[in-house]
Amino acid sequence: MTMKPCALALLAAFALGGCAAQKTAQPQAAAVPAAQTAQKTDLLQRELAYGVYELVENPQNHAIYVATAQSFKEVQGGVIYKLDPKTLNTLGESHTDLKNFGAAQDAEGKTLFVTNSLDGGITAIDTANGKVKGRLLFSERNEKGFPYGAREILWRDGLLYVGGVGDPAVIWVVDAETLKLKARIKNAGKWVTGLHFSPTTNRLYAANGGGEILVINPRTNRIEKRWKPLGEKEALLLNMAEDPATGRLFVTDNSKAKTTLVLDIRTGHLIKQLDTGDSLAVKFNAKRNELYLTQRESGKLLSLDATTYALKQSWDLKPNPNSLLVSADGQTLYVTVKQPFNKDHSTKGLDRIVRISL
Repeated sequence: MTMKPCALALLAAFALGGCAAQKTAQPQAAAVPAAQTAQKTDLLQRELAYGVYELVENPQNHAIYVATAQSFKEVQGGVIYKLDPKTLNTLGESHTDLKNFGAAQDAEGKTLFVTNSLDGGITAIDTANGKVKGRLLFSERNEKGFPYGAREILWRDGLLYVGGVGDPAVIWVVDAETLKLKARIKNAGKWVTGLHFSPTTNRLYAANGGGEILVINPRTNRIEKRWKPLGEKEALLLNMAEDPATGRLFVTDNSKAKTTLVLDIRTGHLIKQLDTGDSLAVKFNAKRNELYLTQRESGKLLSLDATTYALKQSWDLKPNPNSLLVSADGQTLYVTVKQPFNKDHSTKGLDRIVRISL
C-alpha cells in the first residue's frame, strides 16, 4: 500500500496514538527528582507484529487485545491480537480488511471498538468469536479530499466518542450498539488528539494540537470551556489521565512544549509543569499512587510518585515506547514499543509488547 502524504501526517499525529480561552499563569517547569532507590521488576518482552498501537484488558477474562495496523508497505488491512495476560502468548487473531489504531471496549468487554485512522472510520469486533460486528465510516474530508483520521476512541454509557484529526477538528458521537452517528461536536480546534471522561466532573475532555483542552457537557454535546494552560506558547497536547481523588488532570506534549502538565480538572488551573521531556502516553495508577509516562524519542518509560512527582523508576525501552495499559488490579503495566520508519515507510522490525510486574 502506497502511503499518501496526508496519510503519513495522520500516522505521525497518531503516534505522537463555547467559551473564551482561559489563560493561566505559567510556572517554571518542575524538574523530576532523581530516583532514590532502584526497584526490582519482572519484565517480559515479546516481538509481536508490525504497526502495533493501542491495547485494552478484557474485564471478563483479562486477556489483552492489541490493535495493529500491520505493515504500511504492500500490506492491506490489520490484525487484532488476543494475548495471554501473563505470558503474552497469542490466544487468538482477527484479521481485518482495514488497519487498526485506537482501541476501546464496552463495560462488559463483549465488544472491542477500534479506529481505522487512515480510512476515517471505526469497527466493532465481537470479543467472543473475533468477528466484525459492524463499521462506520465518517463523511468528513479535508481540503485534499482525504478522510479525517479517527484517532482516539472512548466508550461511555453506551456511546462512543471518536476524535477526528482535522482542522477544524470534530468529535463524533456514535451509538455503540448500532454504530449510528448521533451527533458531531464541531469547532474542536486543530486535531483532536486525546479524549478523557472524568467521573469527578461528569465531563468529556478533549486535547488538541492548538494547545487547548476542551470541556464538553455529554448531555448537550456542547463545548462549555476552552482552556489554554500554556497561554500563547505553542503546544500540541496529546494524552490525558486523571487522579479522581485529588481532581488532577495530567496532560502530555511530546513535540512542542515537551512536558507533562498537571491541571485542576474543575478550573483548568495549571498546578505544575513537569520537566518530563518528550512525554507521550500517560496513565495514573490509583492502587499504587503512581504516574507512568512513555518518552517516545528518548526511549524511556518513567514511573513517578503521583504526589511528589519524584522519579521512582526508569526503564530503557528503546527505540520508541508508545502506548500504555495498567491492569485492573494495578499490579501490571503493559507497554507497546515501536520501531522507527525507513525512508520507504516500512519499519526496521517488529513492534513489541512489554509486560512489567509492578
